[in-house]
Amino acid sequence: MKRWIPWIVALVALGWAASKIVPPSEKGMAASEFGRLPVVFNGRVQPFDSIARNSLMQIRNRQSLPDDASKGTNASKGTMEATPWLLELVFKPDIADTRRVFRIDHPDVKALLGLPLDADPAKGDDGKYYSWSRLEATFPKLREQVAPAQKKESTTRTTFEQAVIKVNNAIGLYLRLQNTVQPMRTTNFAGELAAYQASIKPGVEAFKARMGNAAFDTNALARLLGFAQRYLAMDGMEAPLILAPDQRLKEGDGWLRMGDALLQASIPAPLFKHIVGEKPLPPEEVDRLMETVGTLPLHPGIARFAAISEAYRAGDAAAFNRSVSEYRALLERPFAMELAKATRETAFHRTEPFYSALVLYVAAFLLACAFWTGFSETVRRTAWFLVVVAFAIHNAGLVTRMLLEGRPPVTNLYSSAIFIGWGAVGLGLLLEHFWKNAIGLAVGSLLGFASLVIAHMLSLSGDTMEMMRAVLDTNFWLATHVTIVTLGYAATYVAGFLAIFYVVLGVFTPVLDEKVGRSLTRMVYGIICFATLFSFTGTVLGGIWADQSWGRFWGWDPKENGALMIVLWNALVLHARLGGLVRERGLNLAAVGGNIVTAWSWFGTNMLGVGLHAYGFTDAAFLGLLGFVAFNLAIIGLGLMPTSTWRSVRARGKATTVTGGKTAPAPAV
Repeated sequence: MKRWIPWIVALVALGWAASKIVPPSEKGMAASEFGRLPVVFNGRVQPFDSIARNSLMQIRNRQSLPDDASKGTNASKGTMEATPWLLELVFKPDIADTRRVFRIDHPDVKALLGLPLDADPAKGDDGKYYSWSRLEATFPKLREQVAPAQKKESTTRTTFEQAVIKVNNAIGLYLRLQNTVQPMRTTNFAGELAAYQASIKPGVEAFKARMGNAAFDTNALARLLGFAQRYLAMDGMEAPLILAPDQRLKEGDGWLRMGDALLQASIPAPLFKHIVGEKPLPPEEVDRLMETVGTLPLHPGIARFAAISEAYRAGDAAAFNRSVSEYRALLERPFAMELAKATRETAFHRTEPFYSALVLYVAAFLLACAFWTGFSETVRRTAWFLVVVAFAIHNAGLVTRMLLEGRPPVTNLYSSAIFIGWGAVGLGLLLEHFWKNAIGLAVGSLLGFASLVIAHMLSLSGDTMEMMRAVLDTNFWLATHVTIVTLGYAATYVAGFLAIFYVVLGVFTPVLDEKVGRSLTRMVYGIICFATLFSFTGTVLGGIWADQSWGRFWGWDPKENGALMIVLWNALVLHARLGGLVRERGLNLAAVGGNIVTAWSWFGTNMLGVGLHAYGFTDAAFLGLLGFVAFNLAIIGLGLMPTSTWRSVRARGKATTVTGGKTAPAPAV
């Protein structure tokens, strides 16, 4: 029976993860169907579902909110997911504005906005989350602080200034989303659309007459210009582009915002901006646009969205679902690829493969630790099966992201965390295949868990599949240089964490006998060799890429220097071992130092604010880096303690002294 336990546990884990593939049944309005509609935002095609999730993550640090979040406590009867929240925000903003979605933590920002510093359930304050209706009156005070803060370099901003900018960006995103489908505060978009269509013909005639210095109908022109100003303001909010190109529209070469599409049917946005003095145009462009005034039909998608709006506001589920289906049918033939991509991305978010893998990594790590305390081989095999299942799910998520982006696995910091975890787990499984002592499982699952936690924290900044800088937008080099260097990161971390296990097991437990110590050291040495090969190869390939892109092989960019530091550190460790400068303990302590060097290359160089790879300084990332460095220095200090204090050595009745970096004749530890 025991031999079947690992299989049963693995099948249960796999079934739990696979159960998320099946979409939940929906009664009433099919919000998920609306969420699968494709739009363009942040430079790429994505579903409404992704916009909702990423936006809510930026605003609230969560992808959902309590369904009664307007009522003063986070204890809720249910949960409102991201897409239903976006629907409410767009079509029923009066209700959405009462939901506490804005997370504000900095006490000085709270004071600036007139918010209580601590939770007060009696007044409906939890001390963390606030609604737009609560912030709207004092928002101008926040805006006064934003301009001076934005003028500063990110590395010189105070925590208050960073918090002010973060809240301002969250509010700006919130208001942009409200203008996605219809003008903000619209209560009857279908009725407004009908009135606008009725005003186009007489208004355009009056507009042309005025431009030609002839008599014109002032009332007709005023009505049309009123709509035009409203839609120009809507277009200026830079909301997502939700209307696909239509062949009948001469000006519709790409995806359109709703405001821009509405203006095309009367006075094109560029021409209107020219008239009001916002953005002057050359005379020949003005003449060209004048020929299009009033000649283009209304985009067919506008009426569909108006019907969706009307049905949602009326609570008519049947009409809502029908309108969504009709708009989807409108896109079916010309935009089948975009529809399919949006559907796949929605399913990817719903299944949450990285969260499932994270949970299983934790379970596997605990089982691996239990094996060391004396549990049977069945426990180790169960941990093995769990890591295999988690790795398969991790791999599926990684491959799905690659297919969605059309890119190699590493394109930004978020994807590098996903890939480093994947590489570390793969190496851990390889080690376990040869040694079968649960150490490879423990290190692999721990690094898999840690990397996915880091990825989650990085996802708080928004879209994790954003467009790349043009100079980096090269699939060949992304697949070679970036992937190989990142595998070098993963391998160096595996060696470093194996070495941490060496120190911890040696100092605090009797587990590190001579056999385990030798096995761990061989693992560390082999992985460092692997890391050196990949780090060196990847760094050289990066130089070739730089030479092709900028005409120089090496430019002392901080990221380049960080990659070189990893190569030099690993080479130093290998030479020290081959030269006899370090032996078992020294090799492991040097490998722990590799964690610090790799962390600096991976994250530290990005926070300097200079170079191609500078992504901005944040207190959270800096403090996290400092904490990680301090932890590894503490491990090194622990490992430098006399071996007579090590519990594993005392258990063997042996001791080793270290002098001048070389071990004494006593057996090395």
